Amino acid sequence: MNQDAQFKRHTLITITMASFLTPFMGSAINLAIPAIGEQFNAGAMHLSWVVTSYILASAAFLVPFGRLADIVGRKKVFVAGVASFSLFSFLCGLAKSVEMLILFRVLQGIGSAMVFSTAMAILTSVFPPQERGKILGINVATVYIGLSLGPVLGGTLNHNLGWQSIFYFCVLISLAVIIMSLTKLKGEWAGARGESYDLAGAVLYSVGLVAFMYGISSITTSTWSGYIFIAGLIILAIFIRHEMKTEYPVLNLKLFSGNIAFGFSNLAALINYSATFAVSFLLSLFLQVIMGYNSQQAGLILLAQPVLMALLSPFAGKLSDRVQPRIVASWGMALSTLGLFIFVFLTEQTPIWFVLINLALLGIGFALFSSPNSNAVMGSVEKKYYGIASSTLGTMRLAGQAVSMTIATLIIAMFVGSVEFNQADVSQLSQSIKTAFIVFAITCLAGIFASLARGDINSGGMPQRN
Repeated sequence: MNQDAQFKRHTLITITMASFLTPFMGSAINLAIPAIGEQFNAGAMHLSWVVTSYILASAAFLVPFGRLADIVGRKKVFVAGVASFSLFSFLCGLAKSVEMLILFRVLQGIGSAMVFSTAMAILTSVFPPQERGKILGINVATVYIGLSLGPVLGGTLNHNLGWQSIFYFCVLISLAVIIMSLTKLKGEWAGARGESYDLAGAVLYSVGLVAFMYGISSITTSTWSGYIFIAGLIILAIFIRHEMKTEYPVLNLKLFSGNIAFGFSNLAALINYSATFAVSFLLSLFLQVIMGYNSQQAGLILLAQPVLMALLSPFAGKLSDRVQPRIVASWGMALSTLGLFIFVFLTEQTPIWFVLINLALLGIGFALFSSPNSNAVMGSVEKKYYGIASSTLGTMRLAGQAVSMTIATLIIAMFVGSVEFNQADVSQLSQSIKTAFIVFAITCLAGIFASLARGDINSGGMPQRN
């Protein structure tokens, strides 16, 4: 194996190991939510924030760190992010209250943002365009392997060693990534070295997005949430005005207005994750609280979805190198819509084989959407914009995840209130889960049209002009 091939191999291994961490943490924590609630006597709103706080922090800081990485070097930011993720994962395991756990989850999310903003950009910088779909497919498959192992290994760790062991396991993986990064990952890939950093824009973006999302998330529990939401909108409007006048903006908004493929591909990602991320959260509650399975059993059932995602993602990525990404991704979105609609009919009497088959259908839909959509985003911009494209796609994904959890939380709060899940009326909880799936199915249906509207990407990777 020549040096170039060996370097590519080491880069792929390092990045995919890091890409494994966040989805594993997310899916594993979903299975531990009832145990965390029991230990801390926490209600539905606090427990949802154990999940949402991490996602929100990641979304708020991803673009600012992505821009910083373009200036100071992507490897520096990547390694610092993995180290931060490791430290705060360890502290999450030591948390003595649900409030302390949420705080450390916020800090863990900031570390995750540093990883998210650089991982895909490093891959697309190292590998040539003709290999992009295949490599992104492998990376997406690793993400889904994390999702696959999360319910199984996370459920087993939670069941036998306690929920804290999930965080400690992530510390071990993080340390391995740091060693690989320092010894095998050669290069910095600082495409904007020497340009000034838009600190004002970064602050406006982070504060505005946090205020906007917090206002939505807390609308049923805080009288101030409406004002915070409006404040977030105002701050984001100021941010957009500021960015349009700045020579070196933290987020290049012209990519959205002048590039249809880039804009609609990101919109499709936002809609897809808004409609699908809370599925495992809802099904975890359904399987454990309503159907009476323990966390380990629920994890094995939920495995059906991400296993198919992991198996099919490399194939879908390679397919999108030959067939227009919008076609493959739109079929994926359509299958996801069908799967979400079928889950509307869940009841206590639903046979488990029915749940497994529909989870498999969702897994196929997710696989067909994710890597082709990532290929469309990265293929719709020039190489100098890879960092921006990677950060923007990551922001759409994380913002969509936060929106998804917000919708699920609001609907559950409407039916159940803030009581602990083990005290909730089963019929009310079941009705809230059904309602959430109705909302998500309609949302995903709209995403099919956004996916189709993006247009074609030519063989050189850029949008075709009609």
